Amino acid sequence: MGDGSARMPRGGRVADARPVGPPAANGPAKGPANRWNDARHYAALDLGTNNCRLLIARPQGGGFAVIDAFSRIVRLGEGLATTGRLSDAAIERTLAALRVCADKLKRRNVTLARSVATQACRQASNGGAFIERVYRETGIALDIITAEEEARLAVLGCHALLEPGDGPALVFDIGGGSTELVLVDSHAPIPHILDWHSAPWGVVSLSEATGQSKAVDADARAAAYADMRARVRDSFAPFVARLRTPKGTRRLLGTSGTVTTLASVHLGLASYDRSAVDGLIVPSAAMRAVSARIAAMSVKERAQVPCIGNERADLVVAGCAILETILDIWPAERLGIADRGIREGILRRLIGGAPL
Repeated sequence: MGDGSARMPRGGRVADARPVGPPAANGPAKGPANRWNDARHYAALDLGTNNCRLLIARPQGGGFAVIDAFSRIVRLGEGLATTGRLSDAAIERTLAALRVCADKLKRRNVTLARSVATQACRQASNGGAFIERVYRETGIALDIITAEEEARLAVLGCHALLEPGDGPALVFDIGGGSTELVLVDSHAPIPHILDWHSAPWGVVSLSEATGQSKAVDADARAAAYADMRARVRDSFAPFVARLRTPKGTRRLLGTSGTVTTLASVHLGLASYDRSAVDGLIVPSAAMRAVSARIAAMSVKERAQVPCIGNERADLVVAGCAILETILDIWPAERLGIADRGIREGILRRLIGGAPL
């Protein structure tokens, strides 16, 4: 690629998993020990503050092959920062998406699944009631996981895309309601986590707190963006205080809708193409330039950019602010892009028992 980008080669806690339906009447098939596992379908569902995502897979070789997937922006955490509750409208949007997921689980004969909920359900006063309603109406049993487990699953799902190197790596996940930062030593097959931090700012929570989408002129947009950057910088401060100048070359890998969207804009894609984005390595300076350009646009202008559109136009600037602040605290020359994360981490645990 002439733009300086590069490609990387492509590389659960089972007690938390939920069986879906009974096993075969005669039990595991005879023969090699893994033949029964290879016949099973596994599922991982990640319900975040902004998105509902599902993967269904079967074991293949040392990993898995995806046989079905689903992703929908549901904005479960919309208005949460103001009210402290999940709104009725957000709940209904999310339930509609989860009904689609439940149908896929049944049609694909999934025998083992794990479904997790993150920041919005952790924070909302009615998060527990929502989880109970989801189970009653869809049969999906959501586990509200901690920020630490969220970070660990994200690393487990995407670490294969880390650039080779001798220095530590920072893996980050910009979510809807929070951002997870994980410092890893990746010399082992499964990275060793050296430190981690969860900041209470994601694209939804930060956008709502600053009112950036309502800024009507260039000066107001610049002021709102500076406010975002300051809030994120303050929230990262405890983690930054623990960081030490690393030996070797800094490496950086991001997993989230923010980095995949910005990478798509960097590439000039007319529509999103996972095969072009997942595993891409982009110069950090190029991602800063894309972030600055998008932050200066109006909502209407951003909506006209391919791969942003109306669904992401009001939230993407918050992602830009978070990303730029991460580049400030961990000034790696290049940024790895991962269109994989929590769901893949869950599947690795379910299928292979991968620890982290």
